[in-house]
Amino acid sequence: MFKHLASKFYLSALLLLVTVQGETADPIEILQPDQAFKLEQIANGLGIPWGMAFLNENEIIFTERQGAVKIIELNSLRITTLHGLPKIAVKGQGGMLDVATGPNYASHGWIYFTYSKRSDLGPVTTLARARRIQDQLGDWQDLLVSRSGTDTGRHFGSRIAFDDAGHVFFGIGDRGVRDNSQNLGNHAGTIMRLNLDGSVPNDNPFLNTAGARPEIWSYGHRNPQGLLFDTKKGILWSIEHGPRGGDEINLVQKGRNYGWPIVSHGKEYWAPISVGEGTEKEGMEQPVKVYIPSIAPASLMLYSGNAFPQWQGNLFSGALKLLHLNRVSLSMDNKAIDEERLLGDLEERIRALQQSTEGWIYLSTDSGRIMRMRPR
Repeated sequence: MFKHLASKFYLSALLLLVTVQGETADPIEILQPDQAFKLEQIANGLGIPWGMAFLNENEIIFTERQGAVKIIELNSLRITTLHGLPKIAVKGQGGMLDVATGPNYASHGWIYFTYSKRSDLGPVTTLARARRIQDQLGDWQDLLVSRSGTDTGRHFGSRIAFDDAGHVFFGIGDRGVRDNSQNLGNHAGTIMRLNLDGSVPNDNPFLNTAGARPEIWSYGHRNPQGLLFDTKKGILWSIEHGPRGGDEINLVQKGRNYGWPIVSHGKEYWAPISVGEGTEKEGMEQPVKVYIPSIAPASLMLYSGNAFPQWQGNLFSGALKLLHLNRVSLSMDNKAIDEERLLGDLEERIRALQQSTEGWIYLSTDSGRIMRMRPR
Protein backbone atom coordinates (compact mmCIF):
# COMPACT_ATOMS: atom_id res chain seq x y z
CA MET A 1 0.00 0.00 0.00
CA PHE A 2 2.82 2.38 0.91
CA LYS A 3 4.45 1.69 -2.46
CA HIS A 4 1.18 2.52 -4.23
CA LEU A 5 0.77 5.79 -2.31
CA ALA A 6 4.37 6.73 -3.01
CA SER A 7 3.85 6.09 -6.71
CA LYS A 8 0.73 8.26 -6.70
CA PHE A 9 2.60 11.03 -4.85
CA TYR A 10 5.43 10.89 -7.40
CA LEU A 11 2.97 11.11 -10.29
CA SER A 12 1.23 14.09 -8.67
CA ALA A 13 4.56 15.83 -8.21
CA LEU A 14 5.33 15.34 -11.87
CA LEU A 15 2.05 16.90 -12.87
CA LEU A 16 2.85 20.01 -10.84
CA LEU A 17 5.86 20.56 -13.08
CA VAL A 18 3.81 20.77 -16.27
CA THR A 19 3.86 24.19 -17.90
CA VAL A 20 0.60 25.89 -18.80
CA GLN A 21 -0.71 25.15 -22.28
CA GLY A 22 0.70 27.37 -24.98
CA GLU A 23 4.19 27.49 -23.48
CA THR A 24 7.17 25.58 -24.80
CA ALA A 25 7.99 22.57 -22.66
CA ASP A 26 9.59 19.13 -22.75
CA PRO A 27 7.57 15.93 -22.42
CA ILE A 28 7.39 14.56 -18.89
CA GLU A 29 8.08 10.85 -18.56
CA ILE A 30 5.61 8.97 -16.40
CA LEU A 31 7.57 5.94 -15.27
CA GLN A 32 6.31 2.46 -16.05
CA PRO A 33 9.20 0.38 -14.65
CA ASP A 34 7.69 -3.02 -15.51
CA GLN A 35 6.90 -2.20 -19.13
CA ALA A 36 8.91 -2.29 -22.34
CA PHE A 37 7.71 1.20 -23.20
CA LYS A 38 7.86 4.63 -21.67
CA LEU A 39 4.89 6.91 -21.28
CA GLU A 40 5.37 10.65 -21.83
CA GLN A 41 2.93 13.44 -21.08
CA ILE A 42 2.93 16.16 -23.74
CA ALA A 43 -0.10 18.22 -22.62
CA ASN A 44 -2.16 18.73 -19.49
CA GLY A 45 -5.04 20.92 -18.31
CA LEU A 46 -7.13 20.49 -21.45
CA GLY A 47 -10.90 20.12 -21.61
CA ILE A 48 -11.71 16.45 -22.43
CA PRO A 49 -9.65 15.95 -25.62
CA TRP A 50 -12.31 13.87 -27.42
CA GLY A 51 -10.74 13.29 -30.85
CA MET A 52 -7.24 13.54 -32.31
CA ALA A 53 -5.68 13.36 -35.77
CA PHE A 54 -2.24 13.98 -37.24
CA LEU A 55 -2.04 16.87 -39.69
CA ASN A 56 1.63 16.08 -40.31
CA GLU A 57 4.51 14.58 -38.37
CA ASN A 58 4.72 17.65 -36.08
CA GLU A 59 1.09 18.68 -35.57
CA ILE A 60 -1.88 16.98 -33.95
CA ILE A 61 -5.31 18.54 -34.30
CA PHE A 62 -7.65 17.69 -31.41
CA THR A 63 -11.12 18.54 -30.22
CA GLU A 64 -12.31 19.47 -26.75
CA ARG A 65 -15.84 18.29 -26.10
CA GLN A 66 -16.83 21.60 -24.52
CA GLY A 67 -16.63 23.18 -27.98
CA ALA A 68 -13.05 23.86 -29.12
CA VAL A 69 -10.58 22.66 -31.75
CA LYS A 70 -6.84 23.07 -31.13
CA ILE A 71 -3.46 22.08 -32.54
CA ILE A 72 -0.43 20.94 -30.57
CA GLU A 73 3.03 21.21 -32.11
CA LEU A 74 5.06 18.22 -31.00
CA ASN A 75 8.48 19.86 -31.33
CA SER A 76 7.57 22.72 -28.96
CA LEU A 77 4.36 21.47 -27.26
CA ARG A 78 2.81 24.83 -28.12
CA ILE A 79 -0.99 24.74 -28.40
CA THR A 80 -2.99 26.94 -30.79
CA THR A 81 -6.76 27.39 -30.72
CA LEU A 82 -8.51 27.38 -34.11
CA HIS A 83 -11.36 29.81 -34.70
CA GLY A 84 -14.32 29.61 -37.04
CA LEU A 85 -16.39 26.86 -35.44
CA PRO A 86 -20.17 26.89 -35.73
CA LYS A 87 -22.31 26.93 -32.59
CA ILE A 88 -21.81 23.66 -30.71
CA ALA A 89 -24.67 22.17 -28.68
CA VAL A 90 -22.88 21.01 -25.55
CA LYS A 91 -25.28 18.77 -23.66
CA GLY A 92 -24.48 15.65 -21.65
CA GLN A 93 -22.28 13.44 -23.83
CA GLY A 94 -22.66 15.80 -26.80
CA GLY A 95 -20.41 18.61 -27.93
CA MET A 96 -17.37 18.80 -30.19
CA LEU A 97 -16.65 15.17 -30.96
CA ASP A 98 -14.34 13.49 -33.46
CA VAL A 99 -11.81 14.88 -35.94
CA ALA A 100 -10.09 13.07 -38.82
CA THR A 101 -8.01 14.05 -41.82
CA GLY A 102 -9.66 12.75 -44.95
CA PRO A 103 -7.95 10.86 -47.77
CA ASN A 104 -8.36 14.13 -49.68
CA TYR A 105 -6.44 16.14 -47.06
CA ALA A 106 -3.14 16.27 -48.94
CA SER A 107 -4.79 17.38 -52.19
CA HIS A 108 -7.72 19.48 -50.95
CA GLY A 109 -7.07 20.15 -47.26
CA TRP A 110 -10.33 18.68 -45.94
CA ILE A 111 -10.56 17.90 -42.23
CA TYR A 112 -13.68 16.04 -41.09
CA PHE A 113 -15.53 16.59 -37.80
CA THR A 114 -18.51 15.27 -35.90
CA TYR A 115 -20.30 17.51 -33.42
CA SER A 116 -23.71 18.00 -31.84
CA LYS A 117 -25.81 20.72 -33.43
CA ARG A 118 -28.98 22.37 -32.13
CA SER A 119 -32.29 21.34 -33.71
CA ASP A 120 -35.98 21.64 -32.88
CA LEU A 121 -35.94 18.04 -31.61
CA GLY A 122 -32.82 18.47 -29.49
CA PRO A 123 -29.09 18.23 -30.30
CA VAL A 124 -28.25 16.07 -33.32
CA THR A 125 -24.94 14.52 -34.35
CA THR A 126 -23.61 16.23 -37.47
CA LEU A 127 -20.85 15.31 -39.90
CA ALA A 128 -18.93 18.31 -41.24
CA ARG A 129 -15.71 19.24 -42.97
CA ALA A 130 -13.53 22.34 -43.13
CA ARG A 131 -10.08 23.53 -44.14
CA ARG A 132 -7.43 24.91 -41.83
CA ILE A 133 -6.21 28.36 -42.81
CA GLN A 134 -3.53 29.31 -40.24
CA ASP A 135 -5.51 29.64 -36.98
CA GLN A 136 -8.92 29.55 -38.68
CA LEU A 137 -11.25 26.82 -39.89
CA GLY A 138 -12.59 27.99 -43.24
CA ASP A 139 -15.02 26.64 -45.83
CA TRP A 140 -17.06 24.94 -43.10
CA GLN A 141 -19.61 22.53 -44.58
CA ASP A 142 -22.21 20.49 -42.70
CA LEU A 143 -22.33 17.33 -44.81
CA LEU A 144 -25.11 15.58 -42.89
CA VAL A 145 -27.22 17.05 -40.11
CA SER A 146 -28.59 13.76 -38.90
CA ARG A 147 -32.16 12.90 -38.04
CA SER A 148 -31.40 11.79 -34.49
CA GLY A 149 -32.75 14.40 -32.09
CA THR A 150 -34.13 13.42 -28.67
CA ASP A 151 -34.54 15.21 -25.35
CA THR A 152 -31.68 13.25 -23.76
CA GLY A 153 -27.98 14.07 -23.61
CA ARG A 154 -26.88 10.48 -24.22
CA HIS A 155 -25.32 8.36 -26.96
CA PHE A 156 -24.23 10.81 -29.67
CA GLY A 157 -21.52 8.45 -31.01
CA SER A 158 -19.42 9.37 -32.95
CA ARG A 159 -16.15 8.37 -34.60
CA ILE A 160 -15.12 8.84 -38.23
CA ALA A 161 -13.44 6.33 -40.58
CA PHE A 162 -12.53 6.27 -44.28
CA ASP A 163 -12.22 3.41 -46.73
CA ASP A 164 -9.94 3.49 -49.77
CA ALA A 165 -12.80 3.95 -52.24
CA GLY A 166 -13.85 7.54 -51.53
CA HIS A 167 -16.27 6.97 -48.64
CA VAL A 168 -16.56 8.28 -45.10
CA PHE A 169 -18.25 6.34 -42.28
CA PHE A 170 -19.53 7.63 -38.95
CA GLY A 171 -21.86 6.32 -36.28
CA ILE A 172 -24.53 7.61 -33.92
CA GLY A 173 -25.89 5.96 -30.77
CA ASP A 174 -29.55 5.36 -30.02
CA ARG A 175 -29.71 8.81 -28.34
CA GLY A 176 -31.17 7.25 -25.21
CA VAL A 177 -34.25 5.90 -27.01
CA ARG A 178 -33.71 2.18 -27.54
CA ASP A 179 -36.25 1.61 -30.30
CA ASN A 180 -34.42 4.12 -32.49
CA SER A 181 -31.80 1.49 -33.30
CA GLN A 182 -34.31 -0.74 -35.13
CA ASN A 183 -36.00 2.16 -36.94
CA LEU A 184 -34.49 2.82 -40.37
CA GLY A 185 -36.47 6.06 -40.56
CA ASN A 186 -33.91 7.86 -38.37
CA HIS A 187 -30.12 7.89 -38.11
CA ALA A 188 -29.88 7.07 -34.40
CA GLY A 189 -28.38 3.67 -33.62
CA THR A 190 -26.74 3.38 -37.03
CA ILE A 191 -23.43 3.57 -38.85
CA MET A 192 -23.63 5.66 -42.00
CA ARG A 193 -21.67 5.76 -45.25
CA LEU A 194 -21.34 8.83 -47.47
CA ASN A 195 -19.18 9.99 -50.31
CA LEU A 196 -16.44 12.40 -49.23
CA ASP A 197 -18.53 15.37 -50.39
CA GLY A 198 -21.53 14.27 -48.28
CA SER A 199 -23.58 12.80 -51.12
CA VAL A 200 -25.13 9.33 -50.82
CA PRO A 201 -23.34 6.48 -52.64
CA ASN A 202 -25.53 4.78 -55.20
CA ASP A 203 -24.81 1.32 -53.73
CA ASN A 204 -25.83 2.01 -50.12
CA PRO A 205 -28.00 -0.86 -48.85
CA PHE A 206 -31.21 1.03 -48.01
CA LEU A 207 -31.17 3.53 -50.87
CA ASN A 208 -34.35 2.08 -52.37
CA THR A 209 -36.06 0.98 -49.12
CA ALA A 210 -39.24 2.93 -48.51
CA GLY A 211 -39.06 5.11 -45.41
CA ALA A 212 -35.39 4.32 -44.72
CA ARG A 213 -32.65 6.92 -44.44
CA PRO A 214 -30.41 6.36 -47.49
CA GLU A 215 -27.18 7.16 -45.61
CA ILE A 216 -27.49 4.06 -43.35
CA TRP A 217 -24.88 1.31 -43.80
CA SER A 218 -25.78 -0.83 -40.74
CA TYR A 219 -28.17 -0.54 -37.80
CA GLY A 220 -29.04 -2.04 -34.42
CA HIS A 221 -26.12 -0.31 -32.68
CA ARG A 222 -26.38 1.04 -29.13
CA ASN A 223 -23.57 3.62 -29.04
CA PRO A 224 -20.57 3.13 -31.36
CA GLN A 225 -17.63 5.02 -29.87
CA GLY A 226 -14.85 3.52 -31.95
CA LEU A 227 -14.71 3.01 -35.71
CA LEU A 228 -11.92 2.05 -38.10
CA PHE A 229 -11.50 0.74 -41.63
CA ASP A 230 -8.79 -1.86 -42.25
CA THR A 231 -7.71 -0.99 -45.77
CA LYS A 232 -5.54 -4.12 -46.12
CA LYS A 233 -8.46 -6.46 -45.47
CA GLY A 234 -11.20 -4.13 -46.69
CA ILE A 235 -13.25 -4.45 -43.48
CA LEU A 236 -14.93 -2.02 -41.08
CA TRP A 237 -14.66 -2.46 -37.31
CA SER A 238 -16.67 -0.80 -34.54
CA ILE A 239 -16.63 -0.93 -30.77
CA GLU A 240 -19.70 0.16 -28.84
CA HIS A 241 -21.12 0.53 -25.38
CA GLY A 242 -23.45 -2.08 -23.99
CA PRO A 243 -25.62 -1.36 -20.97
CA ARG A 244 -24.49 -3.04 -17.72
CA GLY A 245 -22.15 -5.49 -19.45
CA GLY A 246 -22.30 -6.27 -23.14
CA ASP A 247 -19.81 -3.85 -24.73
CA GLU A 248 -19.15 -5.20 -28.22
CA ILE A 249 -16.49 -5.28 -30.92
CA ASN A 250 -18.29 -5.76 -34.23
CA LEU A 251 -17.23 -6.51 -37.77
CA VAL A 252 -19.59 -4.11 -39.55
CA GLN A 253 -21.06 -5.34 -42.82
CA LYS A 254 -23.32 -3.76 -45.39
CA GLY A 255 -27.00 -3.71 -44.45
CA ARG A 256 -26.64 -5.91 -41.37
CA ASN A 257 -28.63 -5.63 -38.13
CA TYR A 258 -26.52 -5.72 -34.95
CA GLY A 259 -29.45 -6.41 -32.69
CA TRP A 260 -29.82 -3.63 -30.14
CA PRO A 261 -32.10 -3.61 -28.15
CA ILE A 262 -33.61 -6.96 -29.19
CA VAL A 263 -30.45 -8.92 -28.41
CA SER A 264 -27.70 -7.95 -25.97
CA HIS A 265 -25.17 -9.54 -23.63
CA GLY A 266 -25.85 -6.81 -21.04
CA LYS A 267 -28.17 -6.38 -18.09
CA GLU A 268 -30.65 -3.68 -17.20
CA TYR A 269 -29.36 -0.85 -15.02
CA TRP A 270 -32.26 -1.18 -12.63
CA ALA A 271 -32.13 -4.97 -12.03
CA PRO A 272 -30.05 -8.10 -12.86
CA ILE A 273 -32.33 -8.82 -15.81
CA SER A 274 -31.15 -9.43 -19.37
CA VAL A 275 -31.93 -6.79 -21.98
CA GLY A 276 -34.20 -7.81 -24.84
CA GLU A 277 -35.05 -11.33 -25.92
CA GLY A 278 -31.66 -12.94 -25.34
CA THR A 279 -28.10 -12.88 -26.64
CA GLU A 280 -28.80 -14.00 -30.20
CA LYS A 281 -31.54 -14.12 -32.80
CA GLU A 282 -31.73 -15.16 -36.42
CA GLY A 283 -31.01 -12.27 -38.76
CA MET A 284 -28.96 -10.36 -36.18
CA GLU A 285 -25.17 -10.29 -36.09
CA GLN A 286 -23.04 -11.63 -33.26
CA PRO A 287 -20.12 -9.55 -31.93
CA VAL A 288 -16.51 -10.61 -32.41
CA LYS A 289 -15.89 -9.87 -28.73
CA VAL A 290 -18.07 -9.05 -25.72
CA TYR A 291 -16.88 -7.33 -22.54
CA ILE A 292 -18.57 -8.43 -19.30
CA PRO A 293 -18.40 -6.38 -17.15
CA SER A 294 -18.39 -3.27 -19.35
CA ILE A 295 -15.13 -1.42 -19.88
CA ALA A 296 -17.00 1.54 -21.52
CA PRO A 297 -14.91 1.76 -24.73
CA ALA A 298 -14.15 5.16 -26.20
CA SER A 299 -12.05 4.63 -29.32
CA LEU A 300 -10.69 1.97 -31.67
CA MET A 301 -7.30 1.75 -33.37
CA LEU A 302 -5.68 -0.99 -35.47
CA TYR A 303 -1.96 -0.96 -34.71
CA SER A 304 0.29 -1.23 -37.76
CA GLY A 305 3.55 0.36 -36.63
CA ASN A 306 7.10 -0.92 -36.25
CA ALA A 307 7.79 0.53 -32.81
CA PHE A 308 5.91 -2.37 -31.17
CA PRO A 309 6.12 -5.21 -33.71
CA GLN A 310 4.56 -7.65 -31.26
CA TRP A 311 1.34 -5.60 -31.42
CA GLN A 312 0.96 -5.38 -35.18
CA GLY A 313 -2.59 -6.22 -36.24
CA ASN A 314 -3.98 -5.74 -32.71
CA LEU A 315 -7.02 -3.65 -31.84
CA PHE A 316 -6.60 -0.97 -29.17
CA SER A 317 -9.36 0.85 -27.32
CA GLY A 318 -9.54 3.26 -24.41
CA ALA A 319 -11.64 2.28 -21.40
CA LEU A 320 -13.67 4.95 -19.62
CA LYS A 321 -15.07 2.81 -16.81
CA LEU A 322 -12.37 0.25 -16.05
CA LEU A 323 -9.63 2.83 -16.64
CA HIS A 324 -7.07 1.18 -18.90
CA LEU A 325 -5.82 0.78 -22.46
CA ASN A 326 -7.36 -2.37 -23.91
CA ARG A 327 -5.46 -4.54 -26.40
CA VAL A 328 -7.11 -7.37 -28.35
CA SER A 329 -5.20 -9.71 -30.64
CA LEU A 330 -6.97 -11.17 -33.66
CA SER A 331 -6.66 -14.40 -35.62
CA MET A 332 -6.23 -14.43 -39.38
CA ASP A 333 -9.98 -14.93 -39.73
CA ASN A 334 -10.77 -11.92 -37.50
CA LYS A 335 -11.60 -13.73 -34.28
CA ALA A 336 -10.62 -12.22 -30.91
CA ILE A 337 -8.12 -14.63 -29.38
CA ASP A 338 -6.42 -12.70 -26.55
CA GLU A 339 -6.75 -9.55 -24.46
CA GLU A 340 -4.38 -7.42 -22.39
CA ARG A 341 -5.13 -4.42 -20.17
CA LEU A 342 -2.41 -1.78 -20.07
CA LEU A 343 -1.87 1.47 -18.11
CA GLY A 344 -4.28 0.54 -15.33
CA ASP A 345 -2.02 2.22 -12.76
CA LEU A 346 -2.80 5.61 -14.35
CA GLU A 347 -6.43 5.35 -13.19
CA GLU A 348 -7.46 7.49 -16.16
CA ARG A 349 -10.47 7.47 -18.49
CA ILE A 350 -8.69 6.98 -21.83
CA ARG A 351 -10.66 8.70 -24.58
CA ALA A 352 -8.88 8.97 -27.96
CA LEU A 353 -6.07 7.06 -29.68
CA GLN A 354 -3.78 7.78 -32.63
CA GLN A 355 -0.70 6.14 -34.11
CA SER A 356 2.21 8.29 -35.34
CA THR A 357 4.41 7.56 -38.34
CA GLU A 358 7.05 6.27 -35.90
CA GLY A 359 4.53 3.73 -34.60
CA TRP A 360 4.17 5.50 -31.26
CA ILE A 361 0.74 5.45 -29.63
CA TYR A 362 -0.81 8.78 -28.63
CA LEU A 363 -3.71 8.83 -26.20
CA SER A 364 -5.89 11.41 -24.48
CA THR A 365 -7.71 11.26 -21.15
CA ASP A 366 -10.87 12.84 -19.80
CA SER A 367 -8.76 14.56 -17.14
CA GLY A 368 -7.34 16.74 -19.94
CA ARG A 369 -4.05 15.05 -20.75
CA ILE A 370 -2.39 13.93 -23.99
CA MET A 371 0.32 11.29 -23.65
CA ARG A 372 2.32 8.98 -25.87
CA MET A 373 3.76 5.50 -25.55
CA ARG A 374 7.06 4.66 -27.20
CA PRO A 375 9.77 2.01 -26.76
CA ARG A 376 12.41 2.53 -24.12
